[in-house]
Amino acid sequence: MSRQLPGLTVQNNRLAWIDYARGIAIILVLYRHIFEGISRSGVDAAKFQWLENANIIFYSFRMPLFFILSGVFIAKSLAKRKMKGLILNKVNILLYPYLLWSALQITIQILLSGYVNADRGLADYAYILAFPRRIDQFWYLYALFNVTVLYIIMREKLRFSVWHQLILGGAMYMASSYVAVRHIDLGFIYDILHYYIFFAIGELVADKILDSKNFKLFSSWGLMLGLLPFFVAGQLYFLFANLGHNSTLYVEEHQPLLFGLIALCGCGFMICLSFILQRYDCLKLLRVAGYHSLYIYVSHVLVASAVRMVMVKVLGVTYLPALLIVCLLFAVTVPVLMYQLAMRAGLWWLYSLERPDVKAATN
Repeated sequence: MSRQLPGLTVQNNRLAWIDYARGIAIILVLYRHIFEGISRSGVDAAKFQWLENANIIFYSFRMPLFFILSGVFIAKSLAKRKMKGLILNKVNILLYPYLLWSALQITIQILLSGYVNADRGLADYAYILAFPRRIDQFWYLYALFNVTVLYIIMREKLRFSVWHQLILGGAMYMASSYVAVRHIDLGFIYDILHYYIFFAIGELVADKILDSKNFKLFSSWGLMLGLLPFFVAGQLYFLFANLGHNSTLYVEEHQPLLFGLIALCGCGFMICLSFILQRYDCLKLLRVAGYHSLYIYVSHVLVASAVRMVMVKVLGVTYLPALLIVCLLFAVTVPVLMYQLAMRAGLWWLYSLERPDVKAATN
């Protein structure tokens, strides 16, 4: 059964707060990618420091939030699919779209080299497996796949408890800071080191956060207001410390323990906000964005870049806030519509090697 939203549906058997949390995270991801794309295109961004400040603040928790949300469901997924089945599932829904869409984006950037910001060549295809961060935004899918598979192997083969995973993740996290500060490029290995701990934290809190008996607490205004001063203080420190060192990565790389606390506080605040949205059943389009977050992620840069080029080069629009808002709206809605049309046209293989329930995906 599904609940009708404007032209779309979200299945009722899904936890709404998860979709809201993913919706928040994907919007923040889009904001950063679109803002930086506009800034690199030559549009004057100097007059809009507040937009850059927002870009820095959002960076403190959005990716850890994705990994925590994924870790929340690892035990349930293993109980349902078992080890081999779950790894194959992750190949189908994470690794495959990563390989397909990253190769597609590189190809388009090469063909449209005179119009896009990226300077691509044939050598960039070699970065897909070894150095994913060199091909823009797609690194996240590869990182989530690698972290998930390693976590599954450690859990099932070596019988690591969640506390063993946390210890391992903590050591890996500190190692990621060490190599980052010394500018040692480990390619895809860095992302495994850096985000494994957040995936483990997801499993740690899973029993509490998935228990409906606790939903009243998590959706309470008292909890949210209690978290608010810590959230604000963390974000302000993150902003001004990074501005003071002229780097969005200073706190993350040079103060990893403090960054971890700021990230967890931000994640906790956003999860609490998501529970409140679930409680009042509002902002349903945000839930739709979260439900389709993977499909938005793989194609939003292509959509936003096309919209930006039309607005700047054809329409002559160079006002950054207007560009940001319009590109953001298109980057959210168009990928969702593309996915819906692909499902109806039998092009499900653009997003996964697993054939979906087409009726559920398109109703």
